Amino acid sequence: MHPEPTLQPAQISLHAPAWLAAWVNAHGDSYPDVATRMRLCIELSALNVEHETGGPFGAVVFDRATFQLISAGVNRVESCSASIAHAEIMAITAAQQQLGSFDLSATGLPECELATSCEPCAMCFGAIPWSGIRHLVCAAGDADARRIGFDEGPKLSDWNKALMQRGISVATDVCRDEAVLVLQRYATKNGLIYNGRADLKGD
Repeated sequence: MHPEPTLQPAQISLHAPAWLAAWVNAHGDSYPDVATRMRLCIELSALNVEHETGGPFGAVVFDRATFQLISAGVNRVESCSASIAHAEIMAITAAQQQLGSFDLSATGLPECELATSCEPCAMCFGAIPWSGIRHLVCAAGDADARRIGFDEGPKLSDWNKALMQRGISVATDVCRDEAVLVLQRYATKNGLIYNGRADLKGD
């Protein structure tokens, strides 16, 4: 008889695509215009589709005082074999590691804005107040993601009000049409719709 295998502690790794580091290094300037900041997120989502390195979602964390880029993330669910590897989670985690704190609102740290190419799903909505993000900007909406088959989860209907009650300001529909085009391009390319179950459809 073969001995029972010994379970080993999991080595958890959420890694960015190889092209992202060069992109971040090329975008270290200040971006005071909200539409310009959002277009960076949309560019990331489009590049992720073009490089076939994940789903059609991008997110960037900015310093609210200087409008400089702190971190960026793209969807890596399939590549990392991790359902949590949404663009917002990747960008937030990168910012926390860059600034050396799990709390992005800790004393001495810059006030942080999260810009994302699509309204957060239920999971990312929950992560935002725990992260210390103080301002959220979204492009495409929940319905836009559901329209191409993604399941956005059981999120509060008044989710933006719930965040604002926690002191997190919210702006929606910034460059929405441009972000929706990336979602539609992904669907046209038959990109993977990575819901938790193959038979689970967004509506």
